[in-house]
Amino acid sequence: MSNTLTNLAADIYKAADVVGRELVGFSTSVVINGDDSQRVALNDTVRSHFTQQPSDTVSISPAMTIPEGTDQTVDNKTLSITKAKAIQIPWRGEEIRSVNNGSGFDTIYGDQLTQAMRTLVNEIESDLADEAYKNASRAVGTAGTTPFGSDFDLVAEVRQILVDNGCPADRLSLVINTAAGTKLRNLAQLQRVNEAGGNQLLRQGVLLDLQGLAMKESAQVVKHDSGTADNVDTDGAHEKGDTEITVKESESTISIDLAPGDVVTIGNFDYIVAEAIDEAGDLKIHAPGLMEDVAADTDVEVASNDYAANVALRQTAAELAMRAPAVPNGGDGATDAMTVQDPWSGLVFEIREYKGYRKAMFEVAATWGVKAWKPEHIALLMG
Repeated sequence: MSNTLTNLAADIYKAADVVGRELVGFSTSVVINGDDSQRVALNDTVRSHFTQQPSDTVSISPAMTIPEGTDQTVDNKTLSITKAKAIQIPWRGEEIRSVNNGSGFDTIYGDQLTQAMRTLVNEIESDLADEAYKNASRAVGTAGTTPFGSDFDLVAEVRQILVDNGCPADRLSLVINTAAGTKLRNLAQLQRVNEAGGNQLLRQGVLLDLQGLAMKESAQVVKHDSGTADNVDTDGAHEKGDTEITVKESESTISIDLAPGDVVTIGNFDYIVAEAIDEAGDLKIHAPGLMEDVAADTDVEVASNDYAANVALRQTAAELAMRAPAVPNGGDGATDAMTVQDPWSGLVFEIREYKGYRKAMFEVAATWGVKAWKPEHIALLMG
């Protein structure tokens, strides 16, 4: 059995400090379900339970018999392992001898593995960003305009969405793109030490927590292409809490082409479209649904500009399930294997070594799936 990977572990971690990396705010803002003792296959499922808020209270009536209580339903939702991905790096014997006359195999090999983790981390981060914003409950901000141009009021406004939805006010994060991060760093009130409460932003560029939200940046914040909704009204009245809003044409023709992630204004609030719709019918939005009663024939308008999907969320609102890929009973042809935690993102990958004829192949691999469990605890800040 080869010990190549064990011997090179130090080089892998050393390389991680020098290879360029993108910001990964989403990966550090969600629940990571990562059991390195178990393997999964593509399309396996992970389950999670959900309790419902009781709809009614009961009056207390003293008696010598114990009440039966009110039955409650405990729901469960599933997360699918949708991706099994790897980066495979081949080396021939003569190539190893050749590079040892220069930078050295250990150094180059370590950089290659870190670049492989970089690629996989960016794809995972992108999946989380896409899942989070498309499952947000409501939105604030102006589509096509980078927030924080003159103040950081929008931080409080996006927080209000979460707490109004009943989200606990802890473990909250606001993940923004670097354009929004630059606007924040340029705010004079955050640079003044006596007002900001510290000099980390001024001296080091570190974004401090604001309004109870951990400020984070991601290179994978989605740029959403907005759909269309012209001459669209609500068909009949709808009540607060409804998540299906029947829409119709307001004139002789209707133009509607909406996809998940589109932002529609109905009454006084901006909601996120949950499912694609291209004709009159039921327009679906995420929980907790409408924030007010809506009268019949209320205009349904869509954000006219494309927007950057900055996201505020509680950690438990979304989950990343990550495992090592499945192998046959008794193992496969790998001569060595180990798990390595990427120090940049905290995610764990499996590295395997395969020996061939005067050639070796190294693989960095993972399987994963993402799921937004609770739209009520996710809000969108358009930029």
